[in-house]
Amino acid sequence: MKLLALDTALDACSVAVLDGSAALAVRSEPMQRGHQERLAPMVAEAMAEAGLAFADLARIAVVVGPGSFTGVRVGLAFAKALSLALDVPCIGVGTLEVMIASTPGAAHGLAAAVIDAKRGQVYLQAFRDGTPLDPPAAMDIEAAAERLEGLGFRDGGVLTGSGAALLAERLAGVDILPSPEADASILGRLALNRSVPDRRPQPLYLRAPDARTIAERTAAAS
Repeated sequence: MKLLALDTALDACSVAVLDGSAALAVRSEPMQRGHQERLAPMVAEAMAEAGLAFADLARIAVVVGPGSFTGVRVGLAFAKALSLALDVPCIGVGTLEVMIASTPGAAHGLAAAVIDAKRGQVYLQAFRDGTPLDPPAAMDIEAAAERLEGLGFRDGGVLTGSGAALLAERLAGVDILPSPEADASILGRLALNRSVPDRRPQPLYLRAPDARTIAERTAAAS
């Protein structure tokens, strides 16, 4: 199965083309903004390197969040439009699950992906042997530490992601693993064996965006 994978949810734009589990081409560029401008050219470059036409693709995979509101929207809009144009399934995978699969040493035992969501919060999801123990959540740091303690992290486990250090001092038994670099080929491999959903994926927003329109700011102030 030939698959195109797109990850624009965090501080990078990553694209991969796979044939089964084999990556034919991978592109990844760190960036905090500009995903919209770079995504289409990177896809074209990866497809050319892989030697495939878009008509060869049987599936599109995309990260649905949590993460940057703009980045998530950009990736999903591109993936769904291409899926519709090619009439192929579009598979969404959560950011935190991709992080765990991308972090060496996190796929076995207790592990949690933690993103610093700012404003005293983290995006959190815990896993055992790569299987989610709970759904992704936005939580205050203290509540997140308590959640992990209740799941057994007091006595061990690993944390990865930009928010890992915020929880580690409250969980003396855990180890911090380096945050994974964006690699859409790992997303692609996760999506290969997923069943085709009844509808195209939707963004996973765990809280309202920090940025608001003028109308929203006016309404909030009135």
